[in-house]
Amino acid sequence: MRRREAIALIGLTPLVVRAQARRVVRIGVLETTALAQNIENFQAFRKGMEERGYVEGPSLETLYRAAEGRTERFYDLAMELVLSNVDLILARGTPATQAAKRATATIPIVMTAVADPVEAGVAASLARPGGNVTGLTSATAELMPKRLELLKALAPSMARVANYANLANDAAAAMWKEFEVTARAMQFEPLLLDVRDPEQIEPAFAQAVRQGAQGLIVGIETLTQSNRKAIVDLAARYRLPAMYAAREFVEAGGLASYGVNYPDLYYRAAGFAQRILKGAAPGELAIERPSKFQFYLNRRAAHSLKLVIPPDLLLKSDRVVD
Repeated sequence: MRRREAIALIGLTPLVVRAQARRVVRIGVLETTALAQNIENFQAFRKGMEERGYVEGPSLETLYRAAEGRTERFYDLAMELVLSNVDLILARGTPATQAAKRATATIPIVMTAVADPVEAGVAASLARPGGNVTGLTSATAELMPKRLELLKALAPSMARVANYANLANDAAAAMWKEFEVTARAMQFEPLLLDVRDPEQIEPAFAQAVRQGAQGLIVGIETLTQSNRKAIVDLAARYRLPAMYAAREFVEAGGLASYGVNYPDLYYRAAGFAQRILKGAAPGELAIERPSKFQFYLNRRAAHSLKLVIPPDLLLKSDRVVD
């Protein structure tokens, strides 16, 4: 009897090993926008996972959830992922990462673009985050001086510049402070457009014009990402030269953008996911900073605003959209 059981066990062992090898990893994705608007970033993450042996279908399942412009939805979506027993959560931005951290203290969270993880309260430090969150910072506030410098080069007569921000977002509030200090240091009068829901998007442009704004800095967060086409179109209608934080706005018709290369952040996030899935503690993985940046220009938008793009900006740009 024992001999037969031993033979049966030996015969089953390869099947058990193969079954374990085929275990499908489940990753919950907590996003700001629908997949169709975020496909390039998400494909970069998938590419990074595939290169590390995790292929959608055979060894990887992703559960994609998006707030689509409604920050208040993040916590419920995060809880939905937690209850789905995901192995890891990939979260974009400060509100999504904060919501995921509130929803679980045990499931690892990899963030793809949080402006300041320490100030947001999701990490103790960049070098040793502690807890269950790690990943990449977008360092967006630090790029404000460059954005203002580039916008000034495009619109030299600009004296009053508005910051289109959602102060309900901790990261946007921090960026407004950076914007205000930087603008005054560059001899601009800073104006605030605090836009917290889609219904306020168009009235904010009318407010900007009433206040005498001659330029606009648009941050990147849940609301602006989900409504980028509407924002770009309104900037054109109100004839406001605008500098955006991501190239998608320029591809949608906006004047210019300067910001981190977001697909690169998503690709690098796959490296964090792999290390965690292989047993690394997220709290011991140092948070990384962006290393690639992009400057996009839209020649058609400049022409419609009667702006002349300086030759040196054309040379510095990564791409000129016609």
